[in-house]
Parts: sequence; C-alpha cells; structure tokens
Amino acid sequence: MEKLTFSVAEYDAPLDLILYLLQKHKLSILDIDITSLLEQYLAAIAQAAEQDLEVSSEFLEMASRLVHIKTVTLLPKHGDEGEKLRQELTGQLIEYSVCKRAAKTLGGLYLGQDIFVRDAVEIEIDATYDISHDAHVLFSALADAMGKGARRLPPPRDAFDPLVNRVTVSVTAKIFSVLRVLRKNGNARIDRLYGQNTDRSGMIATFLALLELIRSGKVALKGEEVHLKSKNTGSK
Repeated sequence: MEKLTFSVAEYDAPLDLILYLLQKHKLSILDIDITSLLEQYLAAIAQAAEQDLEVSSEFLEMASRLVHIKTVTLLPKHGDEGEKLRQELTGQLIEYSVCKRAAKTLGGLYLGQDIFVRDAVEIEIDATYDISHDAHVLFSALADAMGKGARRLPPPRDAFDPLVNRVTVSVTAKIFSVLRVLRKNGNARIDRLYGQNTDRSGMIATFLALLELIRSGKVALKGEEVHLKSKNTGSK
C-alpha cells in the first residue's frame, strides 16, 4: 500500500478522512470495501500517533465503528445487519460530501463592498391561538401528551433482566467445544459450529475461538469447512 503522507489533524471530522481515502485509492462511495477502508483508516490513525499528534475521540469512535461493521459482516447469519450498517455509512458519506460541495460553492460567491443589507424589521406577532380542531384530534394530542409523561418514568425492574441475566460465553470454552467436534469428525462445516449457539454472545465467542485456533495453526479453513490439522489428530 502507498505510504500515507498526511496527518489526522488536517481533517475536521472522520468523514473528511474517509472521503479522502476513498478518493485517493479510487474506491467507490456506493460500494465501500470495509476491509480495505479499515486498513487505510487505521494506518492514518497509527501515523498520527507516531507523529505525537493528538487524535480526537471522534476519530477513534469511527475506527471502532468500522471494526464493528467488518466483524458483523464476517459473522454468519448477520450479513443483512452488516450490509445495513455499511449502507448507513454510505448515506452519511454522500450527505457529507454534498454539504461540503455546497459550502465550497457558497464560499466562492463574490461578496464585495457594493452589497447593502437593511436592518431587520420588527414584526408584531399575535400569540392568540385561534385554530379550531375536531374533538378526535384534541383527544389524540392529549393521549400523546400523557404518553410522554409516562415515558419520563423510570423503567421497570424487569426491563433490565435481559441485561443482568445474560449468559456470558467464554471464548476458551468455545475453543474446547470446537476442538471436540473436530477431533470426532476431523472436519465440520462452519454453519454447523455456529448452529450450536442460541444467542449473539455465543456467535461472537465461536467466531473469536475460530480465529484463535486458525492463528495458532491448530485448524485450517478450507472453503466452508474447518479442518483439524493432522498433527493434532495423529493422522497422516
């Protein structure tokens, strides 16, 4: 990859930096390659750190957002969510680029000394509300107002049960679980390994367990199957 020669401090917002990277590396804003974009974005952040430049929290938050999008995209059965997050980022980039072009156009307009602006004219405002409404409209407005009052009340205790009682799945436990399946059969389809999970926590733990096993060289990924390497099974 071409060495980056800029600093994060040159950009007002993370979207500025992303637009620059897309333009520099000729990436389409309508079809963003999250993996390539993430690598370039992290390289820019790392370069700023090497130059002892202050990196604001919003740039770090965007890096975390890109990592999240990439992770969700890689997880089985969550492709739609990953695509939705990618499209949301694309929409924000399009809106931001349009606003930048409009600001540039307005900034280029000639504002010479021959322009005169008169003082604002004071206008008397009649604060009397004289619009007539049907009864059902008034009843609906009253119900909406009462609903807003109810929303200000603290949430009930049972609303926290899904968070407090959520089971945390250990990555180490998932590593042993995956190895048990592979030692029994020698290989397994990825969807079978993920199919043993019933919640999102288990999905993520399985994903991290597979990454660790592949990194350590204990298993190999071939197409849609995970194979236990022969040195671990004793087979040739």
